[in-house]
Amino acid sequence: MKGMVALITGGASGLGSTISEVLASKGCNIIINYNTSYEKAINLGAKLEEKYHIKVLTIKCDLSSEDEINNMVKKIKTNFSHVDYLINNAALCLDSLYGDKTKKNFMKTLEVNVVGTFLLSRLIGDLMYENKKGSIVNISSTNGINKYYPMTIDYDASKAAVNSLTHNLSLEYAPYVRVNAIAPGWVKTENEMKDLDLEYIKSEEEKIFLKRFAEEEEIAKIVSFLLSDDASYINNQIIIADGGTY
Repeated sequence: MKGMVALITGGASGLGSTISEVLASKGCNIIINYNTSYEKAINLGAKLEEKYHIKVLTIKCDLSSEDEINNMVKKIKTNFSHVDYLINNAALCLDSLYGDKTKKNFMKTLEVNVVGTFLLSRLIGDLMYENKKGSIVNISSTNGINKYYPMTIDYDASKAAVNSLTHNLSLEYAPYVRVNAIAPGWVKTENEMKDLDLEYIKSEEEKIFLKRFAEEEEIAKIVSFLLSDDASYINNQIIIADGGTY
């Protein structure tokens, strides 16, 4: 993976920052997309450049805006001759009571998680196809497969759509670009943990065969594997990483 170029959306914080670091440790040059996490993006970029002697580009982009996505890809083309890996990690989750859900919030979730993923995948996927190589990994969720939380019904629907995108993109960009998704269950990220009380965490852990939430690095390592040549014959798959659940 040394010398490859990886674009990670939402790459400045949480799972995205861990994915950025794991790929940087493999020698990848990193493009960190962020929307609101400016300081985290700048600090992470400086850290990765110093620690791993790679090139890092940080770009602000709201993935619900097609214009901003187009501008981000233009900046990437100016700085790099190619993109080898795309990790669609950024996602919006607006937890609220089912009865409080609004069309505005539902549509915002779909714009970021589904439409933004589609638009960016099309632009970067076209570049990869022209170069006849590349790999895309979408970060989905078990919420889009077999976990049901009415408080996140909009997020859950978006992740089911991401799984469908994965299948269609893998067909569209065959045979040169592999497209897979990872569907984690609970991951011990700052965003996921901050609003959960201890009793709820324990009740959710009891449903998991391994009796714990995933560490961010465990998911990031699956991303790294799927992008690598070691996974050269894995395509069109939704990899469930939930520790085993009932």
